Amino acid sequence: MFYGLNNIIKKFLPKRLFYRSLIIVATPIILLQIIITVVFFDSLWIKANKGMTRSLVGEIKTLFDVYKNDQSNKKIIIDLYNKNFDVVVSFNEDKIFPKEIAERWYSPMDRSLRRELKSVFGTSYWFDTTTYKTVVDLRIKYQNGYIQIFFPKNKIAPSSARIFALWITLPGLLLITIAIIFLKNQTRPIVNLAKAAERFGKGEFVKEFRPSGAKEIRQAAYEFDKMRKRITLHLNQRSEMLSGISHDLRTPLTRLKLQLALLKQQELAKKMGDDIEEMERMLNEYLEFSRHQKNEETETVDINQLIQDIVKKYDNKQIHVNFEENLKINIRLNAIKRCLINLIDNGLSYGKKVEILIKKTINNIVIFVDDDGPGIPENEYQNVMKPFYRIDKSRGQNKSGVGLGLSIANDIIRSHGGNISLGKSPLSGLRIKISLPL
Repeated sequence: MFYGLNNIIKKFLPKRLFYRSLIIVATPIILLQIIITVVFFDSLWIKANKGMTRSLVGEIKTLFDVYKNDQSNKKIIIDLYNKNFDVVVSFNEDKIFPKEIAERWYSPMDRSLRRELKSVFGTSYWFDTTTYKTVVDLRIKYQNGYIQIFFPKNKIAPSSARIFALWITLPGLLLITIAIIFLKNQTRPIVNLAKAAERFGKGEFVKEFRPSGAKEIRQAAYEFDKMRKRITLHLNQRSEMLSGISHDLRTPLTRLKLQLALLKQQELAKKMGDDIEEMERMLNEYLEFSRHQKNEETETVDINQLIQDIVKKYDNKQIHVNFEENLKINIRLNAIKRCLINLIDNGLSYGKKVEILIKKTINNIVIFVDDDGPGIPENEYQNVMKPFYRIDKSRGQNKSGVGLGLSIANDIIRSHGGNISLGKSPLSGLRIKISLPL
């Protein structure tokens, strides 16, 4: 039962820390204001209103009794009341007495007035508290007409009610406003830390991260910054090592090329030359693999224009592109360009035709890259994403490369918070599906 209640509360609670903290701070203030208001209205306002109304009705009852019993001095009595009791009394003879009372059921003043009048006059009364802003119109049935009495509302309603409402509302609003400003300042460092962690997790370069906020938040931010620097250093060292090894191997390969040019056995020289060229291609892939972790800023790019620019460089009529208009996305341009080039090269290496389809969903841009090659067995889909893994059968064992193309593409897409998957192409080859979040 407790578990179910906890789930219901979590369902309706806001997800962001700022709003949860605001609820924690504002709820006690609002509850306190409600309790104070209820206590005030019950013990002070309503009781005072009841006493004032009872006193006024007593005065009206006295006037009515004197007016009814004294037949000779009716005008004098009315004049005395008008002069001394801050009311306006008049007798309306041969006038129709109203039947329905324009009472506000939600008004304590109206309820109290009705209660006291009913106990004294039964049903022979009528009043209106809405027509006039500061005056109540009261009519008491008498003979063939009625006695009409106008009296100020402050005779039955304490004037302190509005002042109390003002003083109880303004401090509450002031406290909540201060709480909002304070909480904004306290949650901002957490939001900044979360954004920095998200950017770094997607492979973006975080230039400078400045810890701020409370001691615990600063500690978490310092530890994150130290971790970020260690990971960045490790990635840079790996890239430098691969780049250094690949670069150093170029020198002996160049010397071997020169020596092969001097060989008289041309057939042997050609075979050895082909091996050296394959080694150079492998080194180029190593260098590309080491460079794809390079720090790069994100920018908003038209993905359609990017793919069109890439396809133009191939000058190949066997590459077809279908896309929707105005598909802009925030990406690291060079990284995505390298990814798409790798996938197109992969399709053209194993097939003759490549089709690229771009679609937009609610939260993602989806890119399909299809080829008409031999495809990949389904049980190898996960393996081909691993670095240096090559299939010796369906994708052609004589093709050059070291198995880094799909691995690099996978790393780039995942570092953007996206997803890359493989499947069967409509062209009977391989389909590569890329999903990039908007």
